[in-house]
Amino acid sequence: MNTYRIYEDLRSSLGEEAAKSLAHTLGPMFEELGNTVTKAEFRDLSATVGRLAEAQERTEAQVAELTRAQARTEAQVAELTKAQARTEAQVAELTKAQARTEAQVAELTKAQARTEAQVAELAAAQAKTEAQVATLTEVVQSLVLQADRQATRLDSVLGWTFEMQFRDRLTSYLGRLMRRGRLLRNDEVLDAIEHAVTPSEADEVLRVDAIAAGVIDGVASHVVVEVSATCDTDDIDRAERRAGILRKAGLVAVALVACQTITPESRAYARSRQVRIWCNGTILDAAA
Repeated sequence: MNTYRIYEDLRSSLGEEAAKSLAHTLGPMFEELGNTVTKAEFRDLSATVGRLAEAQERTEAQVAELTRAQARTEAQVAELTKAQARTEAQVAELTKAQARTEAQVAELTKAQARTEAQVAELAAAQAKTEAQVATLTEVVQSLVLQADRQATRLDSVLGWTFEMQFRDRLTSYLGRLMRRGRLLRNDEVLDAIEHAVTPSEADEVLRVDAIAAGVIDGVASHVVVEVSATCDTDDIDRAERRAGILRKAGLVAVALVACQTITPESRAYARSRQVRIWCNGTILDAAA
């Protein structure tokens, strides 16, 4: 039982490489044992070795499969490592972006604080301005009120002055309308008409600015005059109403407004009411 015989016996069951390896190991052992090992024992031994070899092959196949699985695992781990590296890079980028965002938010917070401070400043300035405007408004209102009062007083003075001037020169001012005219006292006229008028109408006659008697177009007549620096519809209505009271008592009466200025609207209104107009030295015909 030499090394070659062992190799030949084992090659068919174990393969060449495994048979060579066992032949080199077992050959010297069998040479030392001599003829003490029988063929049956050798066959049993060979069968056992064959089974061991098959088990070894299965083990090697499993190891190879495990090796391949390990390689796949390592590849997956490597891929996961790369993915982890990418994730960490993304996390790092996000961290930087977050830091930039926080810096921007901090800057915006500072800007907001500055804006709020400016708004507060503007609000305070606005409050001061409003207080000053309120004060100025009060001053202006006071001045306007004083001006209105002064204007009212001035209008009153001018109206009174114009009325006195007109009364003093009535006969000359009405020379083209009335001949042989003379200024009458209001109470003198009232004595002549009091029997025919009501107390309120009598009061109206006493409040007439001026009443003159004379001849108009050959007829003895009275002129009932309302005097105003600027003629308006109220003056026209008063002149018409008060002349009507004299006519009610049987007198011939002509309503007239004397003024320094009159608007086209008031002039048209006077014409519609048959009220004559003396304006700034000129008699304006009621029918004109």
